[in-house]
Amino acid sequence: MILNRFWTWYQTKIVHAIGFLFITHILQIPHFIWAGDAWLQSGYVAHLHPVLDFLLYGIDLIEIPALINVTLLFIAHLRKRNVKH
Repeated sequence: MILNRFWTWYQTKIVHAIGFLFITHILQIPHFIWAGDAWLQSGYVAHLHPVLDFLLYGIDLIEIPALINVTLLFIAHLRKRNVKH
């Protein structure tokens, strides 16, 4: 019963969930460039300032809620599809 209430609530928040995923993916672009620079050790972006490195490394941690969010979106979609059939 609690799970059904959760899914009903989550269905009303799907636009917000997709918006969150959009923002996290946009934030991954500078992280991708930073990580590539850190790996290649060219020094254009990585290791310029410790605060910048901390922020760009921290972007990696927002992937965790994004992965959970994608999983919930997928389950919500499957539940919605199964209700129609």
